[in-house]
This record gives sequence, C-alpha cells and structure tokens, in this order.
Amino acid sequence: MDIIGLDLHKRESQLSIKAKDGAITDRRIVTSRERFTAVLGDQPRARVLLEASTESEWVARHLESLGHEVIVADPNYAPMYANRSRRTKTDRRDARTLMDACETGAWRPAYRLSEPRRHVRAELAVRDALVRTRTRYLALAKALVRRDGLRVPTSASAWVTTRIAELDLSPALTTELAPLFAVYASLNEQIATADRRIATLAATDPIVARLATAPGVGPVTASAFVATIDDITRFRSAHQLEAYLGVVPSERSSGEKRQLGRITKAGNGRMRWLLVEAAWRILRSKSPATAALRGWTLTIAQRRGKRIAAVALARRLAGILYAMWRDGMPYDAQRIRPLARAKPPVADQRAG
Repeated sequence: MDIIGLDLHKRESQLSIKAKDGAITDRRIVTSRERFTAVLGDQPRARVLLEASTESEWVARHLESLGHEVIVADPNYAPMYANRSRRTKTDRRDARTLMDACETGAWRPAYRLSEPRRHVRAELAVRDALVRTRTRYLALAKALVRRDGLRVPTSASAWVTTRIAELDLSPALTTELAPLFAVYASLNEQIATADRRIATLAATDPIVARLATAPGVGPVTASAFVATIDDITRFRSAHQLEAYLGVVPSERSSGEKRQLGRITKAGNGRMRWLLVEAAWRILRSKSPATAALRGWTLTIAQRRGKRIAAVALARRLAGILYAMWRDGMPYDAQRIRPLARAKPPVADQRAG
C-alpha cells in the first residue's frame, strides 16, 4: 500500500507519495475535489495522513469516497513531527514529515464529529455570530447616546431600542441610530429563528433534553455540549472531559515543586464560555434546586473570590453533565457533594 502525507491548505496542498518500491513523488495541487479526484482517483488504495483543520473533514470524506484509507491526525501530537527540520520549514518538508509519520505510526488520531453533530455546531456558530453582532450594535448605540449626555436604563437586550426611543433624542442622533436599529430588527428575527431551531432539537434529542435539566443549562448550552463531545464514551472520566474543555488548571512542576496556574483553555472556546456563563446564572439564582451548588461555590468564593469560584463551578458543571450523559439520568440535586468531600480548587483559574 502506498503512503501519502498531505499538507493541507486553503488554496493549494502538498502531497508526498511513497510507493511500495520506496520511490517518493512530491506534488502540489489545488485544494479542490476535482484535483484530488484527478490526482488520486485512479491511484491504488493508499493510506493518507493529514492534520485536523477546517478543511480536513471534507477532504477526508472525499478521499475515502475514492477508496483510500484516511487518517486525520491531531496536530498537537509532538512525536508526529520528530523528523521535521527545525531550521527550515516548507510545505514540501511538512508533507514529507507527515508521510514518515504515516509510515511509522507516529500519529494520534483526531476525533471526527458525526455529521449530525457537525450540523448542530454550525447552527450554534451562526447563532453565536448573530448574537455577538447584535451586542456590538447595541454597544455602539449606547455609546452614541452617552455622547449626547443621555443614559440608557439597564434592561435586557430586547428592550434597549425601546429604552433609547423613549429618550429625548436630537434629530441628528436619531438619524445616526436609524441604520443600526434597522439592522437590529433583522438580527433579532434571525436570532429568534435560530433559538426556535435549537429548542426543537432539545425537544427531539433525548440527550440534549436530559442535560437541559441541569441548573443554568438551557437548550443552547446543552446542544453545544452534545455537539462538542459527540460521543461520551471516548472519555474515561469526568476529569478527562474537563481537561478536554480546558477548564482545569495548567501545571508547571519540576522535582518536588508543583506549580498550578490558570486554566489551560484547551479545546472549544465557545463551550468553555457557555459553561462559565451557566455558572454565573447558578450563582445569581435563588432557586432551591441550585442551593447545593451555590453553597459549594460560595465557600470557594470566600477564599479565592467570585471569578475563580465561577470557573471552578463551570468545571464541576462539566463533570455533572458528563455523569448525567454517561448514566442516562436527569439532574439530581441530592447527589451534589459538599465541599468537604470535593477537591478544593488550586491556583489561579480565571477564565480570562
């Protein structure tokens, strides 16, 4: 079987092909389905190694449809680059390095999301972009109002335009705000549509519906968690999942000295942000269902401050969601252990 290292890029990609007789061929081709078919379509079944990236999934699926064995590798796995030159870096050298790693087995596979989960992640990414755009528009509108010596009363985002309209605006300011308000209405409509689609998903997906029973976790957070993890069995423990999401402290230890720092922030940043936001919702809640988690977190806050405590709660919430998914059980506040039986958070764990 031939061995192929594929250094994948947005416009052009580099191929290093090692035949059975040891002959190596280097080719640079346009990154498109047509060119991959033209170059590798008639090639005997080969083993192809490429790094996980934005384009890697469609390329892997296309090469698999051509009959090849495709390995999507974790780009953070250092042994895969053992043969890479430290002085000179080129696409050709990178493709050769991937080819060598493929031949020797010095790679670690990256997890490939299932098609339904990839679709959900795309839906959530679009919603997130819409919400962030709306936030920027509202911030600009409030700044323009403050420039004229006025102040917008505190309110939910849906009421900001109404609160601004109630102010004594000058004709010039009204004209300046008009384009923002016109786009704002459309953004609200698109966000509401996205929320309805996600709510439908939460109602039809039993895993999402189960996770949404946890305090502070709504359809968006539950859907994002399921779409990010995809298969809960690939994690052996809650701590392994927490590390995957980047909500565990970083560590720089040597000899007898152990030094823990801020959280690693590895993995999906949007999921980590959603967990921290869920933690803050729990801290602000007055519901009896959140009493155990709030008590646990406030004990930490007395020693470390609320920001660090909120991140500690986000980490624990990730572990709770892991257990709910693994065991097929809804949230049960009676199973929340007090701080005395939990490991106290250490070092600086700010979300940044």
